[in-house]
Amino acid sequence: MLQLTLLKTMILMGGLSFTTLAISSELVLVVHKDNPTSVLSRSQVIDLYMGKYVAFPDGSKAVPVDIENDLVVRTKFYDSLVGMSLARVNAYWSKVKFSGRARPPTQQKDEKAILDFVKQTENAIAYIHEINVTEDVKVVYRFYE
Repeated sequence: MLQLTLLKTMILMGGLSFTTLAISSELVLVVHKDNPTSVLSRSQVIDLYMGKYVAFPDGSKAVPVDIENDLVVRTKFYDSLVGMSLARVNAYWSKVKFSGRARPPTQQKDEKAILDFVKQTENAIAYIHEINVTEDVKVVYRFYE
């Protein structure tokens, strides 16, 4: 809440450029702060979120997380990651689930629940807005770099 108030104050006072504001609202992928993974490539993130691989580069099982109650954020994530609509992603997962090859990402209701889950689950990986990153998680992928 303090971050949001500070952000609003800086915007009102002209202390933030549009570029800074856009970057702070960008989605990033985060893992537990003690996860040995420090960076992931775009293809590794796609493989984790589309069920091709189920582990981080070190071999530890990954637990991808989707946001459940914010379809705008979820749509933005999949469009940015794989260029697919949410309907196409859901259809893809229906086929994959039926084949038994993989399971879709687990879901958490909102970004606060996602952060709590990642904080408690060392192998979780999730997307959140960069402005919501806390000291309990670390960023392993940024879309704008």
